[in-house]
Amino acid sequence: MGGKKELTRKVKQEANRLGFPLVGVTSPDPPDRLDSFQDWLSKGYHASMDWIAAERSLEKRSDPRAILPECKSILILGSPYPAPKGNLKGGNIASYALNQDYHEVLTEKLKCLVDFLEEKVGHPVPNRWYTDTGPILERELAMRAGLGWIGKNTTLINKEIGSYFFLAEILLGIELVTDPPITESFCGSCTRCLDTCPTGALREPYTLDANRCISYLTIEHKKEIPLDLRPLMGDWIYGCDICQIVCPWNKPGAEAQHILEELQPRTELLDVNLVADLDLSQEEFSNRFKGSPIKRAKRRGYLRNVAVVLGNLKDSAALPALVTALEDQEPLIRSHAAWALGEIGGGNIQELLTETLLGEENPRVKEEILRALDNLSKSNPAG
Repeated sequence: MGGKKELTRKVKQEANRLGFPLVGVTSPDPPDRLDSFQDWLSKGYHASMDWIAAERSLEKRSDPRAILPECKSILILGSPYPAPKGNLKGGNIASYALNQDYHEVLTEKLKCLVDFLEEKVGHPVPNRWYTDTGPILERELAMRAGLGWIGKNTTLINKEIGSYFFLAEILLGIELVTDPPITESFCGSCTRCLDTCPTGALREPYTLDANRCISYLTIEHKKEIPLDLRPLMGDWIYGCDICQIVCPWNKPGAEAQHILEELQPRTELLDVNLVADLDLSQEEFSNRFKGSPIKRAKRRGYLRNVAVVLGNLKDSAALPALVTALEDQEPLIRSHAAWALGEIGGGNIQELLTETLLGEENPRVKEEILRALDNLSKSNPAG
C-alpha cells in the first residue's frame, strides 16, 4: 500500500506541475447514473448529436473497461481557463474558446503525465486519455474522484475554483489510491442558472435540453437555427457563458492563478468585428481561427451565427454586409442574412430582397426571404 500511495502522490504532484490543479482518482466501476443518462437520451435532449446515443458509445459509457479492458484506475484532471470578462466588443464568444484549442494543449500534457508514470514504475502502462472527446461520463467520474459536483446548470463545480475548468481523464492499467467521492450537490435552493437561461434550455435542475442551448445551437447544430430561438441568442456568436456567469460559486479571479499560459485569451479574438467577419472567405476564416476551438463551427456555421446576432442588434450599419451575404455560396448563410435583413429593415431592403428572391433557387433561402418580406411589410404597412 505504501508504494501505491507514494506513486499516487507523485503522479498528482506532477499533474499539478503540468497545469492540473484539480486531480483525483476513481475506480473503473460502471457509473451509477447510467439510467439518468439513458432517460436524457430517450427524451431527445442530445438533439442532433447522434454519436452520443450510438450503441457502441453507450457500451463504453456504461463501463470504462469496455474502453480499456486492463483499466484498474482512472485519473480525473481539471485545468482552469479564464472567466468571462464581460461582453466583448461586437459579438460574444464563450470564454473557453478565446484561447488556443484546449484539446491540443491538454493532450500534450496528458501524454507527458503518462510518460512520467511509466518512468516511475519502470515499464509501459496500458492507458487511454481523453479531454472532452471520448465516450465516457466524465462529470460523474469527476464527482467520484472528488473534484466537484454536477450543478443545476449541468457543469461540474469545484468549491475553490468554480466551474471554469476543462476536464480530462486517463484510464490506467495500474492501481492508484482512489479519492473519496463527492456525493451531494452544494447548489442549495439557488436557481439563478435556470432563471437566467434565455432559451429555457435548463428544463429542470440538472437537466439540459441541447435543442434549446445557445452553445449547442452555435457550435454543434449544423442547420438553420429555429426561428423562435434566434432572438433569444442575443449577441452570442459562439457558445454561451450565461449559466456560469450567474453561478455564485464562480468567485471572481478564483481560477486565475492556476491558468496555463497557453490557455490565456488570444488578443485577436477579444475584438470582434461582426460586419467584417461576415465577409470572411474560407481561407480568411481558416487563418483567423487556426488553433482555435471556433473552427469547429466551420465558416458556414460561424457566419450564420454572425448574421443572427447582427439581426438581433438591429444596427443599420450592418445592412451592406448582410446584402452582400445574400450572394454567399452557402445557402445557410444566405438564409440567415435574409432573416437579419428582415429584422433590421430600412432603406430599399424590401426591393433588394424582392429582387434577390427572383434569382434564388434554394427553397429554404426563398422561404426565409419571403418571411423577411412579410416581416418588413408588417412593420412598415405603408411601405
